Amino acid sequence: MQVTETLNEGLKRAYELILTAEELDAKVNAKLKEAQPEIEMKGFRKGKVPMPLLKKQFGQRLMGESMQEAIDEAMSKHFEASGDRPALQPEVKMTNEDWKEGDDVNVAMSYEKLPDVPEVDFSGVEIEKLVAKADDAAVDEALASLAENAQDFKDRRKGTKAKDGDQVVIDFVGKVDGEPFEGGSAEDYPLVLGSNSFIPGFEDQLVGVKVEEEKAVEVTFPEEYGAEHLAGKAAVFDVTVKAVKEPVAAEIDDELAKKFGAEDLESLKGQIRERLEAEYVGAARQVMKRGLLDKLDTLVSFELPPALVDAEAKQIAHQLWHEEHPEVHDHNHDSIEPSDEHVKLAERRVRLGLLLAEIGQKAEIEVTDAEMTQAIMNQARQYPGQERAFFDFVRQNAQMQQQLRAPIFEDKVIDHIAEQATVTEKEVSKDELQKAVEALDEE
Repeated sequence: MQVTETLNEGLKRAYELILTAEELDAKVNAKLKEAQPEIEMKGFRKGKVPMPLLKKQFGQRLMGESMQEAIDEAMSKHFEASGDRPALQPEVKMTNEDWKEGDDVNVAMSYEKLPDVPEVDFSGVEIEKLVAKADDAAVDEALASLAENAQDFKDRRKGTKAKDGDQVVIDFVGKVDGEPFEGGSAEDYPLVLGSNSFIPGFEDQLVGVKVEEEKAVEVTFPEEYGAEHLAGKAAVFDVTVKAVKEPVAAEIDDELAKKFGAEDLESLKGQIRERLEAEYVGAARQVMKRGLLDKLDTLVSFELPPALVDAEAKQIAHQLWHEEHPEVHDHNHDSIEPSDEHVKLAERRVRLGLLLAEIGQKAEIEVTDAEMTQAIMNQARQYPGQERAFFDFVRQNAQMQQQLRAPIFEDKVIDHIAEQATVTEKEVSKDELQKAVEALDEE
């Protein structure tokens, strides 16, 4: 295989590969000779089919295989010899489209190589680490929230109208076209008004009802409703109100603590304090990580593969467009052209991504099987009852595994850098920490 360089400009490389007719024929013959002992054909004993006949029967198919193998081998040898690492899959195409048997095979290969990433001395990097403690006020606030979530309901005085946030106990029968439908009836159903747990418009029509009142609630099932036979249909629910109850916050005492699995109130406070401080540590890490990445972004400068930047900019533009148009769930829309701001952000992400990858590789940082298993289990919890199916899906999906592995690897590289940098702790309040986290989204 002859390999000739045709372009060497920045990170762009292009080569002409020529597989001679003689080389291709030799590879085909070698494949036929290897397979000959196992081939049977009418009129010949096993392994005794003449080569010319084998070539006529299987030559065309083996020719394609041989071409691909020869090109793959040439590419592999080229990357091994040159040390180039392509930023994306190399573009490979046959240039003599009028090729016929007996001709040389001409192939053009082009790619953008990954750049050489400069060494960085982290000892001169200074990072600020925010430290927040969970004070009594924060614990009390969290306790009040728990008490509210653990609220009970007590009967309002007879004749009182139901308000938003009240619980009404109802019997109801739902009908479509005058006929009751399956799953549309219940007795003694406790419904909190404003919880949005029923069809849109249902709860609103019960605000103001009284005990023993009967009301016909008219609603229309959403077009995307789960039960196809009801989607988009108008329905009437005959509702009987059996009780109207007001919310009552739970008392903050040992009984409340036991509801949340603690021995007593003091134990619950201790658990809350630990949970809050763990949240503060996580938030502070986000702030420190952004600060460190900002420092690294100013410390290094190297040429970036245009194709990588372009792909990242398009992905950013596409993602932001969908965030601005949450009603669009598919990708059947016009292409989104990246703005200068998207390109600038893409350049930062690509630069830092290549830098962190290089640092991690040189430091021999790896994501362990145990870390991957933990990450998969954490994700699987989002699919109650389907954890095993999700686990199996990830195990068989290389792309999904990479999506889970990448942030773990990045965090380990960040820790590696932080160990060598100068880290200064700064005590802040919960509110100051919150403002610092909110500022990350504004940048």
